[in-house]
Amino acid sequence: MGFLVAPVTLYAIFVLSPYVQTIRLSFTQWRGYVPPKWVGTENYSRMFHNHRFWQALEHHAIMLVFLPLITIAFALVFAFLLNVGGRGQGGKTAGVWGSKFYRVVFFLPQVLAIPVIAVLFQTVYRPNESGLINGVLLKAGLDKPVGFLIDKNLALPSIIAVLVWQAVGFYVVLFSAGMANIPADIYEAAEIDGASKARLFFSITLPLLWDTLQTAWVYLGIMAFDGFAIVQVLAQDNGGPDGATTVLGLEIYNNMQQSRLGDASTYGVALCLLTLTFAVLTLRVTRRESYEF
Repeated sequence: MGFLVAPVTLYAIFVLSPYVQTIRLSFTQWRGYVPPKWVGTENYSRMFHNHRFWQALEHHAIMLVFLPLITIAFALVFAFLLNVGGRGQGGKTAGVWGSKFYRVVFFLPQVLAIPVIAVLFQTVYRPNESGLINGVLLKAGLDKPVGFLIDKNLALPSIIAVLVWQAVGFYVVLFSAGMANIPADIYEAAEIDGASKARLFFSITLPLLWDTLQTAWVYLGIMAFDGFAIVQVLAQDNGGPDGATTVLGLEIYNNMQQSRLGDASTYGVALCLLTLTFAVLTLRVTRRESYEF
């Protein structure tokens, strides 16, 4: 057990200790250059009466539904095509032609830093003819450009689309690794019995990938509770327009900019508790007996 002393000590100092300090600071008023002043639950009361907090929760709820669903749906279909969607030599189950190349293409967004992706999509979403999408739409005959990031009804869906684009490649690789562990004999036996590709997907692939899907859902849920970097770069006026894209991470950042470190810690505690609650509930609700193969 002695070899665990060093890593556990480092974990306690650099992970657990900041959590404890953040919880303590959430009960204080602190501007960073004077000693913290104990205010009890005042910060929490102010947070619960702040409409930006409830706006952020609403946005997280929307992202929590659509980000995992869309990302997993696309990643599953692409991974299935890359591993089972084609026919190899001798009629054996294999991926579509060029599957190795497509794997590299899908994974490319993962090697880009989040701020780089955000800046890239600033150009894609630009609300004039110089924007990639609007340039095409205007040349196709659209009367006026679409305000993807300045229309309050389109801003959040546009940001979710960027998060999906950035995440799909990783989950294609994750699901591909899971499918590679499924014996090809199972697919071939089902095809001999006349199973279609759709039947292979729903009756074999999904059940045998359940543990991987569970992990993906938890990771994407945590991603839905974050989103700070993308929102901070893409959103107008710190979560605008009119608070249409604000998230808890952005509220933490805004409070820190205003030297309201006690309030920032309060939002941090709320974000931590929500993320942990989601992860625990997801793991319990989706728990099922694993298939052996």
